[in-house]
Amino acid sequence: MSNYPDLINIPFNNSFIKDVFVPCGPQCSPSSFEPGYWVIIQDNKTILQTGKIGPVLAFGALPDWLETSEVPLLIGLWYGRPLRIFSIDKKCTVHPPFIAEALNAVVQTIDDATLGISGLARQILHWEQQSRFCSLCGGRTGPFLREWGRQCSVCNTKQFPRISPCSIVLVRRDAEVLLVRNAEWPTGRYSLAAGFVTIGESLEDCAAREVREETGIDIDGITYVGSQSWPFPSQIMAGFVAEYASGELTVDHDELEDARWFSISDLPILPPTRSIARRIIDTFCSC
Repeated sequence: MSNYPDLINIPFNNSFIKDVFVPCGPQCSPSSFEPGYWVIIQDNKTILQTGKIGPVLAFGALPDWLETSEVPLLIGLWYGRPLRIFSIDKKCTVHPPFIAEALNAVVQTIDDATLGISGLARQILHWEQQSRFCSLCGGRTGPFLREWGRQCSVCNTKQFPRISPCSIVLVRRDAEVLLVRNAEWPTGRYSLAAGFVTIGESLEDCAAREVREETGIDIDGITYVGSQSWPFPSQIMAGFVAEYASGELTVDHDELEDARWFSISDLPILPPTRSIARRIIDTFCSC
């Protein structure tokens, strides 16, 4: 487990942007018109400008076709300049020199810092769009303090960003690992068993239940190894490594297309390196 720190510095975690981004939360003054950077989100994509060494965040004045009815949110400083975020309709056509880059692309073409700030912006915008009204009385909400919480203007109820916890686990059996396949994934790709935590569960309980439900396998020796923010739309992936305990492999085809034991010397197509699933596989299949 000596490689644990490597599972902290993963894309979409703030560790990748902490040296270039200074957050200021929802109380940033919207009256500042100093030129700055933009994170523009279009569904699961970020709109970037082509640069000399790759796609970069847009800076300064934007073209008319990128205008939005939203009020852009000023969320902090990026390389010392204001950073504003907003979203555009997924039907909007993107014109050069701007390009739309998928945050969950099979092949990553943007640097980790740009990927990280785009993921953060997507989560903030998702929260802002989902929290405009109080879940208790239906009154309009507004920001408070220096957090991304919102408070009802009628009953004063406070609500905070909803982060959905998920457990994801690598199961080992001697020189083999248990990998699963979802039918929606690219052809041939396998990954780790994972699922959402339910009421009353610990993260470890969730990991064991998901493996049992999806594959019929029981596990033990469940050990936490790291976590990743996952902005699709707003999750935290808690990563574990566990050992096979008992059971015969039985695939739940309501959940999965396939599940198999793979030799660590002959693994299938794996998730992109930006994901905690791949980081866990790369780290703990080489031990």
